[in-house]
Amino acid sequence: MTLAKRIIPCLDVDAGKVVKGIQFQDIQEVGDPPTLASYYEQQGADEVVFLDITASVEKRKTFLDTVRRTAEQLFIPLTVGGGVSTVEDMYTTLRAGAEKVSFNTAAVNNPQLISECADRFGSQAVVVAIDAKRTNGSWEVYTHGGRTPTGKDAVEWTKQVDDLGAGEILLTSMDGDGTKDGYDLELTRTIVEATSIPIIASGGGGKPEHLYEALSEGKAQAALAASIFHYGEYTVGEVKEFLREKGVVVR
Repeated sequence: MTLAKRIIPCLDVDAGKVVKGIQFQDIQEVGDPPTLASYYEQQGADEVVFLDITASVEKRKTFLDTVRRTAEQLFIPLTVGGGVSTVEDMYTTLRAGAEKVSFNTAAVNNPQLISECADRFGSQAVVVAIDAKRTNGSWEVYTHGGRTPTGKDAVEWTKQVDDLGAGEILLTSMDGDGTKDGYDLELTRTIVEATSIPIIASGGGGKPEHLYEALSEGKAQAALAASIFHYGEYTVGEVKEFLREKGVVVR
């Protein structure tokens, strides 16, 4: 049985507004989280990811009021990340309406947090976000919204995350982010082959062909995109129709 591939719009949120940048720079405001989330669900999105992109840098918690208002608009799963650094933070984020919670900086700083949260809430609710940048022939993990290099190898970190009990990995190519030039297929495929848990490909989706490549050549179980949806270049429905024509099983 072939599992259906998922198409996931991403809401990068800063100060309560959805924003978008290029390679984690040149951030511009594009809309309101609840409004956009509802709009994407109507288009056929399988899930929505909500990332509070400045929470870790500003050393604060996620804006739960915005999460709550966004979750109230949705019947599809909502994944929330940014500023979640304890088991209690995950609890309050789930209570605010998230179905899954994403960790990046906090997981790198305290890997046991992954196990603690998986034990309490189930692996299916624990997503680890890996922001990876090409460095001397491999990929280095970055934290704090792409600002801080960690010295960690992305492939080795993936294996560790899997062992610790994460249910999914949100993999972002920092080199591709916002460029709309296509996903880093080598990175995506390498990470998929290093683990047994689902990988969401992110960073570089600019047209339906790119999402198809991430799901086929890249072997990802889901493709996340922002710019092509935010700027009205394609709807989620149009991307799914293109994938169906290519023989990809989508919902």
